[in-house]
Amino acid sequence: MMKRDDFFEVSQSEQIISLTNTAHTVLERYGVMGSKVECVNYEFNATFAVTTESAEKFALRININSTRTPENILAEVEWVQYLRRVLGVRVPQPLTNLDDSCLTSIQHSESGTLLNCVLYSWLDGEEIGDEPSMEQLHIVGQTIARMHQSAPEFSLSAQAQLPIFKDLLWGTEDFLFGPQSLLSDDHRHLLKQAAELIEGFTDELYENSPCHIIHADLHGWNMMSLENDVYIFDFDDCGFGLAAQDIAVALYYLDTPDQDAALLTGYKSVMPLPIYSESAMKALLLQRRLMLLNYLFETKNQEHKQMLPEYLKQSIERVSRFLTDVRG
Repeated sequence: MMKRDDFFEVSQSEQIISLTNTAHTVLERYGVMGSKVECVNYEFNATFAVTTESAEKFALRININSTRTPENILAEVEWVQYLRRVLGVRVPQPLTNLDDSCLTSIQHSESGTLLNCVLYSWLDGEEIGDEPSMEQLHIVGQTIARMHQSAPEFSLSAQAQLPIFKDLLWGTEDFLFGPQSLLSDDHRHLLKQAAELIEGFTDELYENSPCHIIHADLHGWNMMSLENDVYIFDFDDCGFGLAAQDIAVALYYLDTPDQDAALLTGYKSVMPLPIYSESAMKALLLQRRLMLLNYLFETKNQEHKQMLPEYLKQSIERVSRFLTDVRG
Protein backbone atom coordinates (compact mmCIF):
# COMPACT_ATOMS: atom_id res chain seq x y z
CA MET A 1 0.00 0.00 0.00
CA MET A 2 1.35 3.43 -1.00
CA LYS A 3 1.64 6.11 1.65
CA ARG A 4 -0.42 9.30 1.33
CA ASP A 5 2.59 11.54 0.66
CA ASP A 6 3.89 9.11 -1.98
CA PHE A 7 0.58 9.30 -3.84
CA PHE A 8 0.86 13.07 -4.17
CA GLU A 9 4.42 12.77 -5.50
CA VAL A 10 3.27 11.04 -8.70
CA SER A 11 2.04 13.16 -11.61
CA GLN A 12 -1.41 14.69 -11.46
CA SER A 13 -2.52 12.64 -14.47
CA GLU A 14 -1.56 9.44 -12.62
CA GLN A 15 -3.48 10.61 -9.57
CA ILE A 16 -6.55 11.27 -11.71
CA ILE A 17 -6.34 7.80 -13.30
CA SER A 18 -6.22 6.24 -9.84
CA LEU A 19 -9.15 8.30 -8.56
CA THR A 20 -11.17 7.61 -11.72
CA ASN A 21 -10.82 3.88 -11.06
CA THR A 22 -11.94 4.52 -7.50
CA ALA A 23 -14.91 6.52 -8.79
CA HIS A 24 -16.18 3.48 -10.71
CA THR A 25 -16.01 1.42 -7.51
CA VAL A 26 -17.85 4.13 -5.58
CA LEU A 27 -20.59 4.30 -8.19
CA GLU A 28 -21.27 0.59 -7.78
CA ARG A 29 -22.43 1.47 -4.25
CA TYR A 30 -25.15 3.56 -5.93
CA GLY A 31 -26.11 0.85 -8.39
CA VAL A 32 -24.53 2.82 -11.23
CA MET A 33 -22.65 0.44 -13.56
CA GLY A 34 -20.94 0.86 -16.91
CA SER A 35 -21.04 4.65 -16.82
CA LYS A 36 -18.68 7.12 -18.42
CA VAL A 37 -16.62 8.86 -15.73
CA GLU A 38 -14.63 12.01 -16.47
CA CYS A 39 -12.65 14.14 -14.02
CA VAL A 40 -13.85 17.73 -14.48
CA ASN A 41 -12.07 19.32 -11.52
CA TYR A 42 -9.05 18.28 -9.48
CA GLU A 43 -7.91 20.99 -7.16
CA PHE A 44 -8.85 20.68 -3.51
CA ASN A 45 -11.02 17.61 -4.12
CA ALA A 46 -11.75 15.51 -7.21
CA THR A 47 -15.05 16.01 -9.02
CA PHE A 48 -16.25 13.66 -11.76
CA ALA A 49 -18.96 13.96 -14.37
CA VAL A 50 -20.82 10.66 -14.48
CA THR A 51 -22.92 9.76 -17.52
CA THR A 52 -24.91 6.53 -17.44
CA GLU A 53 -25.82 4.34 -20.38
CA SER A 54 -29.32 5.85 -20.24
CA ALA A 55 -27.81 9.38 -20.49
CA GLU A 56 -28.50 10.30 -16.87
CA LYS A 57 -25.82 12.58 -15.47
CA PHE A 58 -24.44 13.02 -11.96
CA ALA A 59 -21.59 14.79 -10.18
CA LEU A 60 -19.40 12.65 -7.91
CA ARG A 61 -17.09 14.38 -5.42
CA ILE A 62 -14.25 12.44 -3.84
CA ASN A 63 -12.71 14.24 -0.86
CA ILE A 64 -9.03 13.56 -1.46
CA ASN A 65 -7.52 16.67 0.19
CA SER A 66 -10.34 17.63 2.50
CA THR A 67 -10.11 17.25 6.27
CA ARG A 68 -13.90 17.13 6.50
CA THR A 69 -15.27 14.43 8.77
CA PRO A 70 -18.26 12.20 7.99
CA GLU A 71 -20.23 14.32 10.48
CA ASN A 72 -19.29 17.47 8.52
CA ILE A 73 -20.38 15.91 5.23
CA LEU A 74 -23.66 14.77 6.75
CA ALA A 75 -24.25 18.37 7.85
CA GLU A 76 -23.48 19.61 4.33
CA VAL A 77 -26.03 17.21 2.86
CA GLU A 78 -28.67 18.15 5.43
CA TRP A 79 -28.29 21.83 4.62
CA VAL A 80 -28.43 21.29 0.86
CA GLN A 81 -31.59 19.23 1.31
CA TYR A 82 -33.03 22.08 3.39
CA LEU A 83 -32.07 24.73 0.81
CA ARG A 84 -33.87 22.80 -1.92
CA ARG A 85 -37.08 23.82 -0.14
CA VAL A 86 -36.16 27.51 0.08
CA LEU A 87 -37.89 29.64 -2.57
CA GLY A 88 -35.40 31.32 -4.89
CA VAL A 89 -32.41 29.15 -3.93
CA ARG A 90 -31.27 26.58 -6.48
CA VAL A 91 -28.89 23.80 -5.49
CA PRO A 92 -28.20 20.22 -6.66
CA GLN A 93 -29.87 17.20 -5.10
CA PRO A 94 -27.80 14.88 -2.88
CA LEU A 95 -28.34 11.25 -3.87
CA THR A 96 -28.38 8.17 -1.64
CA ASN A 97 -26.42 4.96 -2.17
CA LEU A 98 -27.81 1.42 -1.94
CA ASP A 99 -27.55 1.64 1.86
CA ASP A 100 -29.79 4.74 1.80
CA SER A 101 -26.91 7.00 2.85
CA CYS A 102 -25.69 10.16 1.14
CA LEU A 103 -22.13 9.45 2.30
CA THR A 104 -20.00 6.71 0.78
CA SER A 105 -16.58 5.90 2.26
CA ILE A 106 -14.03 3.76 0.45
CA GLN A 107 -10.47 2.65 1.15
CA HIS A 108 -8.09 4.05 -1.46
CA SER A 109 -5.07 1.76 -1.54
CA GLU A 110 -2.86 4.09 -3.59
CA SER A 111 -2.96 6.82 -0.93
CA GLY A 112 -3.58 4.55 2.02
CA THR A 113 -6.55 6.64 3.13
CA LEU A 114 -10.27 6.28 3.61
CA LEU A 115 -11.96 8.62 1.13
CA ASN A 116 -15.39 10.14 1.71
CA CYS A 117 -17.58 10.62 -1.35
CA VAL A 118 -20.91 12.26 -2.18
CA LEU A 119 -23.04 12.02 -5.31
CA TYR A 120 -25.17 14.94 -6.50
CA SER A 121 -27.53 15.53 -9.38
CA TRP A 122 -25.82 17.19 -12.34
CA LEU A 123 -26.24 20.93 -12.89
CA ASP A 124 -26.60 22.06 -16.49
CA GLY A 125 -25.51 25.49 -17.66
CA GLU A 126 -22.15 27.24 -17.47
CA GLU A 127 -19.97 28.14 -14.52
CA ILE A 128 -20.13 31.86 -13.84
CA GLY A 129 -16.36 31.88 -13.38
CA ASP A 130 -14.21 35.00 -13.17
CA GLU A 131 -16.27 37.26 -15.45
CA PRO A 132 -19.83 37.43 -14.10
CA SER A 133 -22.28 39.82 -15.67
CA MET A 134 -23.92 42.53 -13.57
CA GLU A 135 -27.24 40.71 -13.95
CA GLN A 136 -25.70 37.48 -12.67
CA LEU A 137 -24.15 39.27 -9.70
CA HIS A 138 -27.52 40.78 -8.80
CA ILE A 139 -29.07 37.30 -8.78
CA VAL A 140 -26.10 35.94 -6.82
CA GLY A 141 -26.64 38.64 -4.20
CA GLN A 142 -30.32 37.77 -3.98
CA THR A 143 -29.51 34.07 -3.64
CA ILE A 144 -26.97 34.65 -0.86
CA ALA A 145 -29.50 36.80 0.98
CA ARG A 146 -32.16 34.09 0.73
CA MET A 147 -29.69 31.53 2.08
CA HIS A 148 -28.94 33.85 5.01
CA GLN A 149 -32.59 34.72 5.53
CA SER A 150 -33.54 31.05 5.85
CA ALA A 151 -30.48 29.99 7.87
CA PRO A 152 -31.84 30.72 11.39
CA GLU A 153 -34.59 28.14 10.82
CA PHE A 154 -32.11 25.40 9.92
CA SER A 155 -30.86 22.94 12.53
CA LEU A 156 -28.52 19.96 12.32
CA SER A 157 -29.40 16.42 13.29
CA ALA A 158 -27.69 14.94 16.34
CA GLN A 159 -25.32 13.01 14.05
CA ALA A 160 -24.09 16.06 12.11
CA GLN A 161 -21.43 18.58 13.09
CA LEU A 162 -19.89 21.74 11.63
CA PRO A 163 -17.08 24.06 12.75
CA ILE A 164 -17.60 27.64 13.93
CA PHE A 165 -15.57 30.20 11.97
CA LYS A 166 -14.30 32.41 14.79
CA ASP A 167 -10.57 31.71 14.39
CA LEU A 168 -8.22 33.16 11.78
CA LEU A 169 -7.91 30.05 9.59
CA TRP A 170 -11.36 28.56 10.20
CA GLY A 171 -10.08 25.40 11.82
CA THR A 172 -7.48 24.47 9.23
CA GLU A 173 -3.92 23.55 10.20
CA ASP A 174 -1.73 26.62 10.72
CA PHE A 175 1.15 26.83 8.24
CA LEU A 176 1.65 30.59 8.73
CA PHE A 177 2.48 30.89 12.41
CA GLY A 178 2.72 27.30 13.63
CA PRO A 179 5.85 25.12 13.92
CA GLN A 180 5.63 24.18 10.22
CA SER A 181 5.77 27.80 9.05
CA LEU A 182 8.22 28.53 6.23
CA LEU A 183 7.77 32.30 6.46
CA SER A 184 10.76 34.52 7.11
CA ASP A 185 10.82 36.24 10.50
CA ASP A 186 9.99 39.59 8.89
CA HIS A 187 7.06 38.21 6.93
CA ARG A 188 5.74 36.29 9.93
CA HIS A 189 5.91 39.41 12.08
CA LEU A 190 4.06 41.48 9.47
CA LEU A 191 1.35 38.87 8.95
CA LYS A 192 0.98 38.41 12.69
CA GLN A 193 0.15 42.10 13.11
CA ALA A 194 -2.57 41.79 10.48
CA ALA A 195 -3.85 38.55 12.00
CA GLU A 196 -4.28 40.17 15.40
CA LEU A 197 -6.30 43.01 13.88
CA ILE A 198 -8.44 40.57 11.90
CA GLU A 199 -9.14 38.56 15.04
CA GLY A 200 -10.11 41.74 16.88
CA PHE A 201 -12.59 42.78 14.19
CA THR A 202 -13.96 39.23 14.05
CA ASP A 203 -14.51 39.08 17.81
CA GLU A 204 -16.37 42.38 17.68
CA LEU A 205 -18.57 41.19 14.82
CA TYR A 206 -19.44 37.98 16.67
CA GLU A 207 -20.42 39.98 19.74
CA ASN A 208 -22.93 42.01 17.72
CA SER A 209 -24.13 39.65 14.97
CA PRO A 210 -26.14 36.40 14.84
CA CYS A 211 -24.21 33.24 14.01
CA HIS A 212 -25.76 30.76 11.58
CA ILE A 213 -24.79 28.32 8.86
CA ILE A 214 -22.96 29.86 5.87
CA HIS A 215 -21.58 28.52 2.59
CA ALA A 216 -18.11 30.02 3.21
CA ASP A 217 -16.83 29.51 -0.36
CA LEU A 218 -19.08 31.61 -2.58
CA HIS A 219 -17.33 32.42 -5.86
CA GLY A 220 -18.02 32.13 -9.57
CA TRP A 221 -16.55 28.65 -9.92
CA ASN A 222 -19.06 27.33 -7.38
CA MET A 223 -22.02 28.77 -9.26
CA MET A 224 -23.77 27.68 -12.45
CA SER A 225 -25.83 29.96 -14.67
CA LEU A 226 -28.69 28.54 -16.72
CA GLU A 227 -30.94 30.98 -18.56
CA ASN A 228 -31.90 33.48 -15.84
CA ASP A 229 -31.18 31.21 -12.88
CA VAL A 230 -28.09 30.81 -10.71
CA TYR A 231 -27.33 27.52 -8.99
CA ILE A 232 -25.02 27.26 -5.97
CA PHE A 233 -22.94 24.14 -5.39
CA ASP A 234 -19.82 22.87 -3.58
CA PHE A 235 -20.95 23.14 0.04
CA ASP A 236 -17.86 21.29 1.27
CA ASP A 237 -16.62 24.29 3.28
CA CYS A 238 -19.88 25.23 5.01
CA GLY A 239 -19.98 25.93 8.72
CA PHE A 240 -21.37 28.27 11.34
CA GLY A 241 -20.36 31.88 10.85
CA LEU A 242 -21.61 35.37 10.12
CA ALA A 243 -23.42 36.76 7.10
CA ALA A 244 -20.63 39.35 6.79
CA GLN A 245 -18.04 36.57 6.50
CA ASP A 246 -20.00 34.91 3.69
CA ILE A 247 -20.38 38.25 1.88
CA ALA A 248 -16.67 38.99 2.29
CA VAL A 249 -15.74 35.72 0.58
CA ALA A 250 -18.05 36.53 -2.34
CA LEU A 251 -16.65 40.07 -2.66
CA TYR A 252 -13.05 38.84 -2.46
CA TYR A 253 -13.31 37.27 -5.92
CA LEU A 254 -14.76 40.37 -7.61
CA ASP A 255 -12.58 42.91 -9.41
CA THR A 256 -14.42 46.24 -9.50
CA PRO A 257 -16.57 48.47 -7.26
CA ASP A 258 -19.39 48.14 -9.80
CA GLN A 259 -19.33 44.36 -9.39
CA ASP A 260 -19.40 44.73 -5.62
CA ALA A 261 -22.35 47.11 -5.89
CA ALA A 262 -24.29 44.75 -8.16
CA LEU A 263 -23.96 41.87 -5.70
CA LEU A 264 -24.77 44.00 -2.66
CA THR A 265 -27.74 45.63 -4.39
CA GLY A 266 -29.11 42.18 -5.14
CA TYR A 267 -28.66 41.19 -1.51
CA LYS A 268 -30.40 44.34 -0.25
CA SER A 269 -33.38 43.68 -2.53
CA VAL A 270 -34.13 40.65 -0.33
CA MET A 271 -32.96 41.70 3.14
CA PRO A 272 -30.80 44.40 4.77
CA LEU A 273 -27.06 43.92 4.77
CA PRO A 274 -25.53 42.83 8.06
CA ILE A 275 -23.91 45.63 10.04
CA TYR A 276 -20.15 45.92 9.58
CA SER A 277 -17.69 48.79 9.32
CA GLU A 278 -15.53 49.46 6.27
CA SER A 279 -12.46 48.47 8.29
CA ALA A 280 -14.09 45.24 9.43
CA MET A 281 -14.88 44.29 5.83
CA LYS A 282 -11.28 45.06 4.80
CA ALA A 283 -10.16 42.75 7.60
CA LEU A 284 -12.45 39.94 6.43
CA LEU A 285 -11.25 40.34 2.85
CA LEU A 286 -7.63 40.11 3.97
CA GLN A 287 -8.48 37.11 6.10
CA ARG A 288 -9.59 35.30 2.97
CA ARG A 289 -6.23 36.11 1.41
CA LEU A 290 -4.35 34.70 4.40
CA MET A 291 -6.47 31.55 4.39
CA LEU A 292 -5.61 30.98 0.73
CA LEU A 293 -1.93 31.67 1.43
CA ASN A 294 -2.04 29.12 4.25
CA TYR A 295 -3.61 26.63 1.83
CA LEU A 296 -0.77 27.09 -0.66
CA PHE A 297 1.76 26.26 2.04
CA GLU A 298 -0.23 23.16 3.02
CA THR A 299 -1.52 21.76 -0.28
CA LYS A 300 -0.21 18.70 -2.08
CA ASN A 301 -1.59 20.03 -5.38
CA GLN A 302 1.49 20.47 -7.56
CA GLU A 303 -0.02 23.14 -9.81
CA HIS A 304 -1.11 25.23 -6.84
CA LYS A 305 2.29 24.88 -5.16
CA GLN A 306 3.87 26.68 -8.12
CA MET A 307 1.71 29.74 -7.38
CA LEU A 308 3.17 30.23 -3.90
CA PRO A 309 6.16 32.58 -4.48
CA GLU A 310 4.18 35.21 -6.40
CA TYR A 311 1.13 34.79 -4.19
CA LEU A 312 3.24 35.36 -1.08
CA LYS A 313 4.78 38.49 -2.58
CA GLN A 314 1.36 39.95 -3.42
CA SER A 315 0.01 38.96 0.00
CA ILE A 316 2.79 40.85 1.78
CA GLU A 317 1.95 43.93 -0.29
CA ARG A 318 -1.75 43.64 0.61
CA VAL A 319 -0.98 43.18 4.29
CA SER A 320 1.20 46.29 4.29
CA ARG A 321 -1.58 48.35 2.67
CA PHE A 322 -4.13 46.98 5.14
CA LEU A 323 -2.01 47.91 8.15
CA THR A 324 -1.56 51.43 6.77
CA ASP A 325 -5.28 51.84 6.00
CA VAL A 326 -6.58 50.52 9.31
CA ARG A 327 -4.02 52.14 11.57
CA GLY A 328 -3.94 55.41 9.67
